[in-house]
Amino acid sequence: MTQLKLRHVSFSLALFAAVIILAGADASSPLPAPPVAKKVPKITEIHGHKLVDNYFWLRDKKNPEVRAYLEAENVYTDAVMKPTEPLQKKLYDEMLSHIKETDVEVPYKEGDYFYYSRTEAGKQYSIRCRKRGSLAVPEEIVLDVNELAKGQSFMRVAAYDVSDDGNLLAYSTDNTGFRQYVLAVKDLRTGKLLVDHAEKVGSVVWANDNKTLFYTVEDAAKRQYRLYRHTVGTSGHDELVYEEKDERFDVYAMKTRSKAYIFLISASHTTSEVQYIPADQPRAAWKIMEPRKQGVEYYPDHNGDFFYIRVNDTGRNFRLVKAPVTDPRNQNWQEVIAQDARVMLEDTDFFKSYYVLYERENGLPQIRVTDLRSGQSRRIEFPEPAYDTGNDVNREYDTGKFRYAYESFITPHSVFEYDMASGTSTLLKQKEVPGGYDRSRYQVEQIQATALDGVKVPISVVHLKGATLDGKGPLYLYAYGSYGAPMDVDFDSEIFSLVDRGVVYAIAHIRGGGEMGKAWHDDGRMMHKKNTFTDFITCAEYLTTQGYGSKDRLVIEGASAGGLLMGAVLNMRPDLFHAAIVGVPFVDVINTMLDASIPLTVPEFEEWGNPKKKAEFDYMITYSPYDNIAAKAYPNMLVRTSFNDSQVMYWEPTKYVAKMRALRTDHNVLILKANLSPAGHGGLSGRYDRLHDSAFNYAYILTQMGIEN
Repeated sequence: MTQLKLRHVSFSLALFAAVIILAGADASSPLPAPPVAKKVPKITEIHGHKLVDNYFWLRDKKNPEVRAYLEAENVYTDAVMKPTEPLQKKLYDEMLSHIKETDVEVPYKEGDYFYYSRTEAGKQYSIRCRKRGSLAVPEEIVLDVNELAKGQSFMRVAAYDVSDDGNLLAYSTDNTGFRQYVLAVKDLRTGKLLVDHAEKVGSVVWANDNKTLFYTVEDAAKRQYRLYRHTVGTSGHDELVYEEKDERFDVYAMKTRSKAYIFLISASHTTSEVQYIPADQPRAAWKIMEPRKQGVEYYPDHNGDFFYIRVNDTGRNFRLVKAPVTDPRNQNWQEVIAQDARVMLEDTDFFKSYYVLYERENGLPQIRVTDLRSGQSRRIEFPEPAYDTGNDVNREYDTGKFRYAYESFITPHSVFEYDMASGTSTLLKQKEVPGGYDRSRYQVEQIQATALDGVKVPISVVHLKGATLDGKGPLYLYAYGSYGAPMDVDFDSEIFSLVDRGVVYAIAHIRGGGEMGKAWHDDGRMMHKKNTFTDFITCAEYLTTQGYGSKDRLVIEGASAGGLLMGAVLNMRPDLFHAAIVGVPFVDVINTMLDASIPLTVPEFEEWGNPKKKAEFDYMITYSPYDNIAAKAYPNMLVRTSFNDSQVMYWEPTKYVAKMRALRTDHNVLILKANLSPAGHGGLSGRYDRLHDSAFNYAYILTQMGIEN
């Protein structure tokens, strides 16, 4: 769920009074009237359409009127939500009671050290540590994020890469929420920061000489587009290695587990190209593995004398080929695993004697382990009908052990070590859930709804065991449905604050996501995007008609591209839902996709379409939430944003709320909660701050369902 911090924003009484007068509020009303944004029409003419945007002025972030409007929205939201404050406090305490505040993650070995992360009660952030040679020796703190966060209201670490000799740490931090990371290098022998510095950094990779660092940076539209080579101990003299000219493509760098090669991958939503050098030759000329071809994605790994390449040239679900490192062009590709329309090959992990495939079949993730010497292959078996699994930290190349993570609605995050020779799994750690958690109280179901075109759409459901499903109870439904990203079922102890109160909690695995492979994504993108929305409506109707809940107590939620989903279905079927949380929503589709200066726009022409092309505009305009708000009744809504959001700019949800208020004909409550302090697309960064925000959202959900304690 979207997690943004509850924050009471100060607001001048004079301005507050002006807002009330502007909105025509009665001074004796128990609540202030909601803010009313002024209208300043901006007209865009395109393909014979005249689009009028009365709230374009809200894009001017430096305009004090913009901030004043957002502050007024927060004051109104706080007033609406004030009666829920006791419930928020109760929920926060409840959620906190299910978290082991002082805890240690499973250590992993890399080089001469065992690395791990731990938390301490009362501290917002993790502490990253290591021990040399044995877990019995004294601890060395590598990076205490709490120290980095002193004096900051936001702190996030992205890159975290130790040189092969264990002496230097390259890491990057963001203290605003705008996802612009600053690179630093720390000498772990002395604990001192070196002079090395770079801004707007993405991926970071050490060469094998322990002094050369490759890093990528972003352009003005937040696209990672350049690769630099840097020598540790210098400042301001970095060499530009590569610049990606095609605005559809981002670049990122990585080193193989074998430590033999460094890859530079240029990738759009549909196409990729890889360059490589030997990792022990940082000044070598970069070679292209296979020239890019529109519509073909390939991603390499390395083992011995071969590159192993996951590629979708013969089918959307990818196949696995190998090619000699001496000449990996496609004429030398040898097929290892053929493309299978039933099984999506999502990723690979190569070790010296084994390789691991991450597959997806029948909507569920799978892990297959193969012995390179014998060719013997087996899948790891999982016990539940709905779950999530994937690789854990595996840094060693010459090993017979592989770590994977597993969790479900009711199984806490668990780390297993798999013996690749014997095929046996050993549980290393399952996250402890204090406060009396009992998994036997709950029932998990995997059901299907039939879409308008006959396609079966999976829905994952959890509820109290023995619950009466008579169509009268509270129901929560979440979905995403974009970018081919699967919404697998993770463990989240917070959801039991809903489920324990009788709520049926459901996730709809709609088209546009990746649960059923690339075809599932293709059927919910570009000129098929509306399948995403109709699938969600179908799932909501199925759940209510099958007794899982009442539409009068149905609350829905989606965030980011899932916020687009919310905006679309609320326009299409406002009668079906009682309330919605619309998180950091991409709702102003046409205006955003017409503006190439906004982050993500050009690369995402291959996900949504380019409105400068008439056929694509004609389709996009039919579902763009902002453009389709109409004079009709809408459900209650909580809309969330962050002033420093770098993915969906704050003005999209802000304009959406302003226009919705001006047009909707009902008396239902629409509130906007804006994080005005440093926060990002995912809200605040501190774990306690995020918990407060979850309590805020949950209090909203429960009260909308008629549950007040």
